[in-house]
Amino acid sequence: MDSSLPSAPPESTAAPASGADWLGLTGDPIPTDVVSAWVVRPDCGAVVVFTGVVRDHAEGRTGVTGLTYEAYEEYAVARMVDIVVEARRLFPTLGKVAILHRVGRLDLGDTAVIVAVSAPHRTEAFEAARYCIDTVKAVVPIWKHERWAGGEGWGTNATPLDAARGNGGPADRPTGAPA
Repeated sequence: MDSSLPSAPPESTAAPASGADWLGLTGDPIPTDVVSAWVVRPDCGAVVVFTGVVRDHAEGRTGVTGLTYEAYEEYAVARMVDIVVEARRLFPTLGKVAILHRVGRLDLGDTAVIVAVSAPHRTEAFEAARYCIDTVKAVVPIWKHERWAGGEGWGTNATPLDAARGNGGPADRPTGAPA
C-alpha cells in the first residue's frame, strides 16, 4: 500500500493530519460531519458526500432490523487505495477523497459507508463520488450479514471479486462511460 495514503485504523475515526485521502474500515460510528468538513479545500468549489445507511429491507427481504459487516481488512483497504488511485487518474482535478466503511454490528439508520470528494467543479465531484461508491460496492471484500424478523443470513447481492473486475463491470469504467 502507498504510504502517502493514510488510512483510519479499525477502531478510529480520527481524520488524518496530512494527505489528501482518508481511507479505512472502522468499528466506530462514522462521523459524517467530520468527514464532510475534512474534504473541503479552498481550491475546490464542489463537495459531494454519499452516505449509505442501514435500511429496513433488502432484495427479497422485509423487516430487516440490522446488519453485521465483516471485511478482509488488509485487502479491503488495499482495494480502497486502488479505487482512489484510479479515481484520481480518471478525474485529475480531485481535491480530497474519503472512503470509510463500518465493520461490526449496525442498527437501522446507522451509517455503513461514506464516500466524500472535493473537486473544483460539481461535474467531477459527482462523477468521482459515484465511481468510488460503485467500485467500493463491486470490488472491496466486505460482507453483509442481515438480521430480519424471520431470521438472519448473508446478503443476497454478494459479487465475487473476479466477476467485478476485468469483465467490463462497474469497477472497469467511470460512470457514464459506454458499456
